[in-house]
Amino acid sequence: MEEIRYFNPWADIEKHGLDLPHWEQPGGSYFITFRLADSIPQEKLECWMIERDRWLAMHPKPWNADQEAEYHKKFSSRIEKWLDQGLGECVLRQSNAAQAVRDVLMAFNGTRYQHHAWVIMPNHVHLLVSLAANTPLDDSLKAWKGASARAVNLAVGRSGTLWQENYFDRLIRDSTHFFNAARYIRRNPTMARLQTSEYLLWESDWVQHLLG
Repeated sequence: MEEIRYFNPWADIEKHGLDLPHWEQPGGSYFITFRLADSIPQEKLECWMIERDRWLAMHPKPWNADQEAEYHKKFSSRIEKWLDQGLGECVLRQSNAAQAVRDVLMAFNGTRYQHHAWVIMPNHVHLLVSLAANTPLDDSLKAWKGASARAVNLAVGRSGTLWQENYFDRLIRDSTHFFNAARYIRRNPTMARLQTSEYLLWESDWVQHLLG
C-alpha cells in the first residue's frame, strides 16, 4: 500500500491564496485540478465566485462531511461540468501536448511527490498526489504549470499563457475521500464522453488494485 497522510484536524494548517484559498499540511495528500486559461468563460467564473464566497462566509472551514458534500454539490460539480464541456482551445487534446504535460508530472515522482493517479483532459488536469514533507503545494503547482507551459507551447508551436493562474485543491480527508477522488479521475473521461485518443490516464499499481 502507498504511504498516504490524511488531513489532521488537530495539526497546524497553512492557508494561502486569495481568490481560491488553499489549505496545506506538510506531507499532505491532495486532489488537485488545474485548467487551461480559456477553459471557463470569465463571466461564469465571476458569478460562481460571488456565490461561493457568500457560502464560505457562512460555513468556515474545517467542514464536517455533510458541509463538504454540500460545497461540492453547489460549487465543485459546476466547475467540473463546465470543464467537461470542452470549452476553449483544448490544446491538451493533441497527443504531443498531453505527453509534454505527462513528462513534467512524472519528472520527480517518487522523490518530491508521489502520484497516485492523474488524468490529462483536453482543457484541464486532475491529480491525486502526496507531497514530500519539504515540498510546498504552491511551489509544486508553479513548477508543474511553468515547465509544462513551456513544453506544450514548444510541442505545438504556440506562444502565450497556457494555464489559468489559480488552481483547485482539496486535502484528502480519509480513505473514503481518497477512493472517491481516484474513482473520479478514472471516470472523468467517460463522463466527458471522450475517445481514448483525447486524454491520458495514469494510475499507480496500488490504485489500480484498489479500484479493481
